[in-house]
Amino acid sequence: MKIGVIYDFRNPRQWRRPYPELYRDILDQIVRAEELGYDNVWLAEHHFADDGYNPSPLTVAAAIAARTSRIRIGTYVLLMPFRSPVRVAEDATCIDIISNGRFDLGAGQGYAAKEFAAHCMDRSERSARLAEGVDLVRRLWTEENVTFNGKFTQVRDMTLSPKPVQQPHIPIWMGARAEKAIKRVARMGAHLMATIGPDPAPLYFETLKAHGYDPTKFHIGQIGLVHLAPTVDQAWEEVQDHLFNSMEYYGEILAEANDAPGDKDLWHFKSPKEMRNSSFGRAAMIGTPDQVVRQMENFQQRHRFTHFVIGAQLPGLDPKKGTRSLELFAKEVMPSLR
Repeated sequence: MKIGVIYDFRNPRQWRRPYPELYRDILDQIVRAEELGYDNVWLAEHHFADDGYNPSPLTVAAAIAARTSRIRIGTYVLLMPFRSPVRVAEDATCIDIISNGRFDLGAGQGYAAKEFAAHCMDRSERSARLAEGVDLVRRLWTEENVTFNGKFTQVRDMTLSPKPVQQPHIPIWMGARAEKAIKRVARMGAHLMATIGPDPAPLYFETLKAHGYDPTKFHIGQIGLVHLAPTVDQAWEEVQDHLFNSMEYYGEILAEANDAPGDKDLWHFKSPKEMRNSSFGRAAMIGTPDQVVRQMENFQQRHRFTHFVIGAQLPGLDPKKGTRSLELFAKEVMPSLR
C-alpha cells in the first residue's frame, strides 16, 4: 500500500493567516512528510471559495517538485472542464521534468454548480469535457503529430515538446463516484480515484477485464480523514471545529450539485459535538495510534485500494498540529499497514 497526504490550502476567515505564511508552512510540512516516508502528496482543486481553496494545483505541484526529491506529486483531482487540455499536457510535462518523473495526473469532471455558473459553462457537458480532455492529453504525450477534432478542442499537426520523463506517459488517474463514471474510468484505462460511498473496486476491476485490461496493473485511491494525538479527547479537541468547517463546505456544494443519492442531505449533524457522535464522526480516523490502526483495519476490510490518501491538514488547523499527527501516523501506524 502507498500512503499519501492530500492538501487544499484552505484558509477560513475565523483562523485566517497571511497566505504566504500558510503556503510556506504547508510546503514545509510536505517536505517533512517526505522525510517521514510518505509516498505521495496529492493536491485538490476548487474555485472561488471564500476560504481560498487552492484553485491552481499544477502551480503548487511545481513548487513541491522543486523542494522535494523522492515523494510522488499528483492532483486529486484537477478539474479538467475548466482547463485547456493542451496546457494541461504542457504544464504537467514541465512538472514531470522538474520532479524527474514523479508526477501523477488525476483528472475529474467537477461538480460544484457555482463554479460552472461562474465559468459560464454548461454543467451537463462536464463528463464529455473530461473524457475528451483526457483523451487529447494522452495523445499529446504519446504521439508525434496530433490532429484532433473534438467537440470542445481542436488542434492540427501538434507535436508536444518536450515530452514527459515518464514513458509511455505520465500516469493518468480519474475521479469517479457513480456507477457510470466508474465504468468510464475503467474503459479509458485510467487509475481510479474514489471518494465517499461504497467500494468501487468490484465494478472497476470487472469493467477493466471486459475491456481487455489487466486489473493488477491498475491502482485505486481512497481518502480517509485522519488525526492522531496521545488521547482521543485531545485528538478531537484539536480538529473538531476545523473538520466541521470542512464538512459544512462539502455538504453545501454536494447538496447543491445533488449528483448521487443522498447528496441532498448528506450530513445530519449541526455542530462539532454532534459530528463527533455521528456515523461520520465514527468513520473519521481520529484518536490514538492504536485506535487508528483498528479503524484502518476495518476500512481495509470494506474497501480494496492500493493508495491510502490522508486528509490531515484541515482548514485553519495549525500546521504544527497537522505535522505532529503525520509524525505519529508514520511512526505508529504506517509500519503495520506495510
